[in-house]
Amino acid sequence: MKIIEPNSSAEFEQYYALRYEVLRKPWLQPKGSEKDDGDKSSIHRMIINEESGEAVAVGRLHFNSDEEAQIRYMAVSDKYQLKGYGNIIVKALEDIALKKKCKNIILQARENALKFYSKNGYEIIEKSYLLFDEIQHWLMEKELTTD
Repeated sequence: MKIIEPNSSAEFEQYYALRYEVLRKPWLQPKGSEKDDGDKSSIHRMIINEESGEAVAVGRLHFNSDEEAQIRYMAVSDKYQLKGYGNIIVKALEDIALKKKCKNIILQARENALKFYSKNGYEIIEKSYLLFDEIQHWLMEKELTTD
């Protein structure tokens, strides 16, 4: 396994395909709904299986301000769940935020991911929005430190 920043059109095709498969397709959302205008100004990371070349996990980081970053569109392929790949993506994105001198990271976690993010040091701030009329999200935050 190898973590990369997708750069080529083929890498981004895999990146977006995994985002769609995990985050949109199960709720019958159209292709393209896995992208937004923030993608162009964001930082992306992807873990690929070096043997098969397939995308294993993806995540995006963008900056809300000089002091606050936000993780979005985290996805891990179903067959690679619970193997630590999500943790690797989160850590890589946090490291980037730290290098940019951000003081905290926020994210909107789906209810089924609360435990995952809590184990990664994020705290629930408040119940936020309902996606597709059925997926409850929670605003979570983590203070970044160099320890």
